[in-house]
Amino acid sequence: MRLLTVGLSLCLAWTIAGQVRAEEKTLQGKITCAKCELAKSDKCETVIVVKESGKEVTYYFDAESHKKYHGKVCTEGADGTVVGAVTKSGEKLIVKATKVELKK
Repeated sequence: MRLLTVGLSLCLAWTIAGQVRAEEKTLQGKITCAKCELAKSDKCETVIVVKESGKEVTYYFDAESHKKYHGKVCTEGADGTVVGAVTKSGEKLIVKATKVELKK
């Protein structure tokens, strides 16, 4: 019984920690490919480059968002807006996009 209680407590703590780290943001900038247009990666990765405090910051789309939106921006990026939860993985900022709007 004690082991079950400890296990449930750890699961709850892990869930809460994950929710605290994911912050919903609206990002505006250029949505493009980190490999094909920016030459920042060895593989295609969808990113949005935004200006924050006078410098460019790159947010990488998570795997699911990348699959959904990459075909539209791979070889030619577009200005747009991304809404989603932002987390950090190592040095990369990752956005799980819930809404993407490309300007035409």
